[in-house]
Order: sequence, then C-alpha cells, then structure tokens
Amino acid sequence: MDFAPDPRTADLTERVRAFVHDHVLPAEPVLDAQLAATPDVWTFRPVVDDLRATARADGLWNLFLPSARGAGLTNLQYAPLAELSGWSPRLAPVAMNCAAPDTGNMELLAEFGTPEQQERWLDPLLDARARSAFCMTEPDVASSDASQIGTRIRRDGDEYVVTGRKWWSTGAMSPDCTLLVVMGKTDPDAERHRRQSMILVPRDTPGVRVVRPLTVFGYDDRDHGGHAEIVFDDVRVPAANLLGVEGGGFAIAQARLGPGRIHHCMRALGTAERALALAVGRAQERSTFGVPLAHQGVVREWVAEARVEIEALRLLVLKAAWLMDTVGNRRAMTEIQAIKIAVPRAVQRILDRVVQLFGAAGVSGDQPLAEMFAGIRSLRIADGPDEVHLASLGRAQLGR
Repeated sequence: MDFAPDPRTADLTERVRAFVHDHVLPAEPVLDAQLAATPDVWTFRPVVDDLRATARADGLWNLFLPSARGAGLTNLQYAPLAELSGWSPRLAPVAMNCAAPDTGNMELLAEFGTPEQQERWLDPLLDARARSAFCMTEPDVASSDASQIGTRIRRDGDEYVVTGRKWWSTGAMSPDCTLLVVMGKTDPDAERHRRQSMILVPRDTPGVRVVRPLTVFGYDDRDHGGHAEIVFDDVRVPAANLLGVEGGGFAIAQARLGPGRIHHCMRALGTAERALALAVGRAQERSTFGVPLAHQGVVREWVAEARVEIEALRLLVLKAAWLMDTVGNRRAMTEIQAIKIAVPRAVQRILDRVVQLFGAAGVSGDQPLAEMFAGIRSLRIADGPDEVHLASLGRAQLGR
C-alpha cells in the first residue's frame, strides 16, 4: 500500500488548503451574521454563493464524484481533500458542492439513473442549481434495520403510489430542495433484502407534506436546509421515476452509504485537526493558578493522545479508501465498518476534551466546538449506528 499523494492530489491538496484557510474560515463569522439577520430562512446564505464562485474559479468543484461528471478522483485521492473540508463542516463542503445529502444522491443518479433522470435531476445538482433530500429513516421503526421500513411504494398502472412517513430528511426544509429520493417497500412478501425499492419524488408533488423541522442537540441547521419530517399521502409519480429496478432498493442504499461513510470519516478527521489546533492555541494563551495550561500534565496528555489517534485513524481511512479503489466496496467492508466505528468515537472524545480545555467558552457559540460535537455525536447514529457495525464486523470476524 502506497499512500503517497500523486502530483495531481498534491496540487489539489494545497489548493483546497489555501481555499479553506484563506476564504472559508474567515467566512464563518460572516455566515453567523447572515444567519442572525435572516433567522427564518431555510437555505444557504449569500456567503455560500460567494465561496462557490471562488471554488469554481479555482477548479475545486464536485471533487467527490469519481466519474467524468465529477473531478474523476479516486477515493484515495479525495481523502485529503475531504479531510481539509472537515475544518469547517458548515461551509467548506457546500462551498465545493461536496456536501451530503446531495453528494450521495448525485452518486445514485450517476450510477443508477436513466439518461432522462440524470438530465432532469443530476445535472442541476452537479451545477448547484437545486437541492435534494434522502428519505429513508422512519419514526415508527428502528431504521438501522432497513428491512423494517414501512413506507409503501405500490404500482398502479403507469404510476407508483407512495404512502408513508419519513424523518431526518436532511435538506428538505430548503425551498431549493426539488427532489426527494424515497426508499420503501414494493413487495412485502419478497426475500428480506428484495422488498425495497427507491423512487424519485419531486418535492412539489401533491400529497407530499413537510410536517416539521427537527433539531440536533438544539441546532436546527437552517443554514443548509435543516432536517424534516415528511408525510407521503398517496403520492403519485410516473413509473419512469423508479430508480434502478424493483427490489433493488437495499442494494442501491448500500451503494450510496459506502462512499458516504468514508467521506464522513474523512471530514471528521479534519474536524479533529481543527479542534486540536484550537486546543494548542488555548493551552498556550491561558494560565491557571499561575501555570500556563500548556505546562499542565493532563493537557499535554490530551494533546499527545489526540495526535496519536488522528494519525492512526488517518492511516486506517486511507487503507479503506485504497481498498475501495483496488478491490471494491464489498471486499473493503471490514475497513469501512472499522473506520465508521472508530473515527467518530475518537473524534467525539477529542472534542470533549477540547471543550473541557476551553471551559465555559467551549459550550458557547463563541467557539465552533459545541456545534462540531453535535455533528460528530450524530455521526455515531447516521449511516448505521455503532452497534450495527460492531455486530456485523464481529460476525464476519468470527465466521472466518
């Protein structure tokens, strides 16, 4: 395994690094001011448009998509770029059009969409002229077991009828959200993993009702479209809106979640790096009881342990990315599950200690730490909770 960056990756890494530090980080207080001035808006603020214009001009656009429609990068090439975007989770990914859930939906449309579906929905997403949401999780069942999903997708002549309730549909509160990718059951009597299908539902279709926005540890995330609970009340869409084939929903979901999981872990490492940089600055600036924080043994231990964990987990993420590129996602599943378990846990622990180091400032809005903590803690549930990945990984190891 050779993780040394090739010339293109090295060049892009330096360009993304400069973009994040010279443009994105200084834009964070601008975003806060624009949020305060427009508290009832559920979409990107003007500062995002400004950053996107810069990213496009710098050739830092759709870096996540490996096909010719994107930047054509491998997972290994994209890893350091995604990590750098994790320094500013709110702004850097969206500035480069590399933010979930649109990334995952674009990957699905690129791989499984028909030419007509791609023209109608993929092209606007790639150009950031539209938003989308992924509707999988449901409030009435444990959606970590996708076979329990209750939403029905029923064929009726030349149409499908969608009935059910979803929640945690990220981005769906935004008026720019035009597409809902919905997972539901087309055949409840089929084999367990062949019951589900995916359907493309325009958000303005009659019968689609956004019930309410949801919050994450009190954050409504309205700057990027929030998270919605949605009811589908006998929603009719053309049969041509089926994504892939009937019964292929579970396989399509796995195809979407594989890259999504590693992208989340890549960005989480960048968040850890920024938290560590904040900790170092704090430790050098503050003193307690006449002694600089940087001279306290426990602070030195926290900083050292954080550095060890980041370096070790970065190597594991790079290995997972390399395996995905060389042997495919299925054969890389052990490493994908391992990073999905290990990275959010470690980054949550690092953030918790940095919050402690900052004291009251750490839990305030004056620092990005509290919002980062909320995002990372949520990641231990999103795209499969820790326990599901542990059970699956343990079963695979014991079956060897």
